[in-house]
This record gives sequence, structure tokens and C-alpha cells, in this order.
Amino acid sequence: MTSRAMTRGIAAGAATTLTLGVLAAFGAGVAGAAPGSITWDDGSSRFTRTVSNTTPSVGDTVTVTTKFDRTSWVDEFIYNVKDRHPSCLTYVPGSAKMGGSPTNTDEVKADEGNGTGYVRASWGVTSWVVQNRPGFHASPTFSVDYKVGPSCARGTALATGMDYGGSLGSGNYGTKGPSITMAKTGTTTTLAPVTDARVGVPSTLTATVTGGAPGDTIEFRDAATTIGHAPLDAGGTATLAWTPTIRGSHALAAYFADTAFATASQSTPVTVQVAEQNITSTIALTPVTGAQVGRASTVTATVSPTAAGGTVELRDGTTALATLPVGADGKVAYQWVPAAAGAHTLTATFSGRDGVTGSTTTGQITVAEAPASSTDSTTTLNPVGGATVGKATPLTAKVDPADAGGTVTFKNGGTVIGTAPVGADGTATTEWTPATAGQSTVTAEYSGNGTVNASSDQESVIVAPADGGTGGTGSLDGFGSSS
Repeated sequence: MTSRAMTRGIAAGAATTLTLGVLAAFGAGVAGAAPGSITWDDGSSRFTRTVSNTTPSVGDTVTVTTKFDRTSWVDEFIYNVKDRHPSCLTYVPGSAKMGGSPTNTDEVKADEGNGTGYVRASWGVTSWVVQNRPGFHASPTFSVDYKVGPSCARGTALATGMDYGGSLGSGNYGTKGPSITMAKTGTTTTLAPVTDARVGVPSTLTATVTGGAPGDTIEFRDAATTIGHAPLDAGGTATLAWTPTIRGSHALAAYFADTAFATASQSTPVTVQVAEQNITSTIALTPVTGAQVGRASTVTATVSPTAAGGTVELRDGTTALATLPVGADGKVAYQWVPAAAGAHTLTATFSGRDGVTGSTTTGQITVAEAPASSTDSTTTLNPVGGATVGKATPLTAKVDPADAGGTVTFKNGGTVIGTAPVGADGTATTEWTPATAGQSTVTAEYSGNGTVNASSDQESVIVAPADGGTGGTGSLDGFGSSS
């Protein structure tokens, strides 16, 4: 019985038997792990193939076994086995075994580059024998492990099978089974909370999906109305700019549509309160006349609509002059002492406040040279001690000549603390309540007056935290200078 045809088909009248569990293998169900087996006869050869889990998930390891039996007394030697599998399954290196023994690496070839998935093992002529006669019975089993990949089609029976070559011929059963059916991946969708939404102002909607794939589409809805669509990125997140047109309560949700690989899901609705549209502000600079080098000129900016809140930053070209809080009358005022003659561009920028947008404006000013008969001044800022967050700290500056008049503007960095007149004794005082602990730079800027030029001085101050600590002083190029 050694001269069999080299290609063996299923013999006429051969019995094919499905064991329990194979119904799941053919798509009857995909819930949980469902092993499946199939047994068939071809002539006097009997084969039993078993798949450990016919309804796997992505990342699972599936073991496929083929058992060889004989129904006659004629022995058959197995030369090679080719286990066929869906190409989305990946062979686990070193897992191929025959008769429970690992197959040598050089005896196994996996997925030999022809676009179909299979693992082929081959042995010598007498390596494995199938026997069924009194006193002699051998049923070798070939097994191999596969890792399930994400590209497997879902809800479709994926064929498995095997081919083999032996001393009595060969058999080709490439789609015999059992088949594998993968369920779609379950998904969850969440929508992040949305805060500070306002009519006419874009808000970012962010949805996160687990179980989706990059490029899958998310639909955003406001109740039953579609707002827009956005694709998932590599991290499973989709974002959309939403500009509400109606104030009040909105119920937003994100929807992930069913795909070939994943099931649909939707987020829990998120209630968003949309405020009225921001009011557009304007800011204007009062014209400045008679500006001279070394002399203070009052720069006034007015914000409309009028109300307290927000700040105005003043700049001379690219140089920051001061940042001032807007008063209830919508105005800020600053004593500006030009350092150079010629054309200057002053810029006033309003930060905006709750419900009101920011704005900016510029003004052109011509600064004259300082008078030839002018007198230089010296300003000295007294050391600042005991500065503590939330505690009022006195600031005192001394101007020389003492009878110069004018004003002193005190600053913390670029932010104006306050402005005080210079008394008859040449001193000007105000109070500073620090809001932040750490190092601050306090500056006293004398405005100049009449024929007396402006000057300034500054101190580096260590502000202690509100719950205790020691304030301190430190000179940071403290100076009294004429300008």
C-alpha cells in the first residue's frame, strides 16, 4: 500500500463527523471561548482537527491541533504537515509540535510569502507513523499556536484547514475547518465636560473611544441635532470646535458608529450651560500734548462699555510701561516720562473681562527735547521690610530737590501699585498689599515737575507667604537718576 495517488481527495462515501462545539465554529455564536472540532475520513485515514477557541478576541492565543488516525491495519508515515490559517493570525515562534514534542526550528516554515497563512513542518521518512493494528496503535498529533491580530474580519467565518504528505499519498484539506469567527470589538464612548461655553465663541468638544481605530468617525450632537463629525486620532480621541448660537442649557453627546471591526456606542449626555455672547469692547487713548523728555505726561485710556474689571497694558513702541486695573469709570491713567525726543507710538491693550472682549488701540505722540534750564532730580525708595502676602506694606520714596512737587508712581514689576503726590518734604507714600510670595521688584518713578526732571529708583523685595515667614529686602541696582 505504498503506491497511493499523490493527491488525495475525500473518498466517496467517507464519513464526516462534527463534534460538540463545532456549531460555534461555523458562526452559531461568538460569546466567550468556544472550542470546536471536526473529524472526517478519507479512505482509511481519519483526521480530527480542533481549534481551542473559535470565537477569539484580538490578542488571544489560539491553539490548533490535527490528530492522525488509521481505520485499517496499513501503517502510514507522515512526512510533512501544512497547517492553514487566516492571514490575520500570526504564528507563535517555537509553538509547532508533533506528538507533543517541539519541532526543530529548521524543520518549520511559517507563512512562506505567498499571501496565505500557513505553517509547514517536515520530517524524515520514518519520523512519525500512524498505526491501527493489534498491539500497535499510534495517533500522532500536530499542534501550533497563533496570536490573533486586529485585522481579522469580524462576524465572518474564517477558514482553517491543513494539507499533509505521507507514505500513502497526500491530502489537501485547506478549508476543512473548524472555522474561526471573531466578534466585533465592544466600544465605549465618553464626552469630556465643557466649561465656559458662550454664544458665538468656539468651545472644544473632546470625545474618547476605547475599542475604535484611528480614522473612525465620531458624530457630535446637541440633543437630536448633529453638530459635526471628527475622526479618531491614534490615541482614540476626536475633537470638534463647537460655536453655540443659542444661550441656555444644551445636552451634548458623542456617537461612535458601528464599523466592520467594532460595535457602536454613545456617551452619556453632557449638560452644558451656554452664556450670552461676549460684548465687544473698544479702548481709546486721550491725546497727549506738550510731552517733553524727562517730564511726566498723563496718559489716559478709556474702555467702553464702562465698568471695573480687567487691566490695560501701556507700551511705548515695544517697551512695556505699565499694567493698570480698569476703574469703575472704565479709565486708567499713567504718568509717562519719555526718555527720548521724537515720534512715539503708544499702545493701550485691554485684557477683557467676564462677558466683554479685549481690545487695543494706538496713538502717535511727538516728544520735545528737555528744556536747557532743567534741573536733575534724585529719587530714593526706602527699603521695604516685612512684606507678606495679604498684608498692607508702606512704600516711601524721597525726591530731591524736596520742593520739586509732582507725583511718584509705585510699581510691582510692570503693574502699577499706586500714585502719590510729592509732599513739601519731598516724600511720597502709598501702601502695597502683595498677592504672591517670592521675589518682587518694586519701583518708584518720579514724574518730574516744572523745570525738575524725572528720576526713579527700585528695590528687590522678598515677600513672605501669608501663613508666616520673614519678608526681606535686597537692593537690585537701587538708583536715583536724572532723565
